[in-house]
Amino acid sequence: MASENVLQLSDGNFESEVLKSSVPVLVDFWASWCGPCKAIAPMIDEIAAEYQGKIKVGKVNVDDNQATPSTYGVRGIPTLILFKDGEIVDQVVGAVPKNQLKNLIDKAL
Repeated sequence: MASENVLQLSDGNFESEVLKSSVPVLVDFWASWCGPCKAIAPMIDEIAAEYQGKIKVGKVNVDDNQATPSTYGVRGIPTLILFKDGEIVDQVVGAVPKNQLKNLIDKAL
């Protein structure tokens, strides 16, 4: 469900890929049954391609990985959280327009 530019994140690799990343990381918390998650998936792929080398983009399937979403209080999906230096910079819940996500990312760069 994701392009080669989007990391598949899990409870097991979240710390190494996100919290210890040297660049900001946009994390998409999603599920296969979630309509809005499917609707924004192409936009997530586009952002991953446009910002390649500047940020990392990853997806966490909340059905397969329940510890990480619980840690960050993810209650609704899609939830997109931007991390920088292991800390949350910003987050949005729901299917938001691409320009809103780009503004969020640009603030962290």
